Amino acid sequence: MSRDPDLIDSADTLFARLRARCEDDWAAYCEHAFVQGLGDGSLPEAAFRHYLIQDYRFLVHFSRAWALSVYKSDRLDEMRAASRVLSAILDHEMGLHVQYCARWGIGLEEMERAPEARANMAYTRYVLERGVAGDALDLQVALAPCTIGYAVIGRRLAALPGALDAANPYRDWVEMYSGEAYLESVRETVRLVDRLAERRLTPARFEDLVETFRQATRLEVAFWDMGLGCES
Repeated sequence: MSRDPDLIDSADTLFARLRARCEDDWAAYCEHAFVQGLGDGSLPEAAFRHYLIQDYRFLVHFSRAWALSVYKSDRLDEMRAASRVLSAILDHEMGLHVQYCARWGIGLEEMERAPEARANMAYTRYVLERGVAGDALDLQVALAPCTIGYAVIGRRLAALPGALDAANPYRDWVEMYSGEAYLESVRETVRLVDRLAERRLTPARFEDLVETFRQATRLEVAFWDMGLGCES
């Protein structure tokens, strides 16, 4: 059982403070039509398939960002925390994603061959740029709408009537991002962000982090738009 069962929803974390400053953008992200379609099963299959292919390409750059987080960290506990996430993506999540896509008739070769959508490129390169230009805290704040946001979305969808019913073709997606294994990994990320903030955050810097968080959240919205519209 988690030591912090409500940490993701806690109002005492840096993530919560950033989210509170970006309420409208956060709502647009978590309550997007793409997300709603996952919960009630109404999302067109073509949109989901497009999203899955782009999400594979996203995970490649997501792994690069976590590798950068290891490099940008200057304490062993922070390096180990980032390394655990990187290992989980490369050695576990990527394989699961490939298996999951195969169930939708999408092979690895198709995903490798597919060009990156512009929204995908904009989002992933923004995260990497913030990490290269800034420090480990800048990078983790840029990652937070994805790393922590998917848990918020997953739990919200799981609470909706019918979302976990067998009739919902996206039930497995909801189960994955609302499952305890994923939630505990997200709690560790929340703790990592707070540990970084303990040594690096100042009142003046907080405003810069708000802008990073807001921009990353808007790019998440654009990623949903890309999936919904099957945009290249």
